[in-house]
Amino acid sequence: MPSVAQKLASKLEEWEPEVSREVEILVADIIDLTDHNLLDLARSRRVEQEVLDLLGPGGAVPHTQD
Repeated sequence: MPSVAQKLASKLEEWEPEVSREVEILVADIIDLTDHNLLDLARSRRVEQEVLDLLGPGGAVPHTQD
């Protein structure tokens, strides 16, 4: 078993049950996306959202005083 799988198994037992359930759902989603060759697309959308969040409401670039 890869070390990341061992670490995940250990952490799932260590964390609170609700946290473990949420992590299991996220990992299952990642596996499903990867099985359908969609992981890169999801990552691109996440990066796009991070950029939009940085731009602020309405996509406006924040102004700075020089």
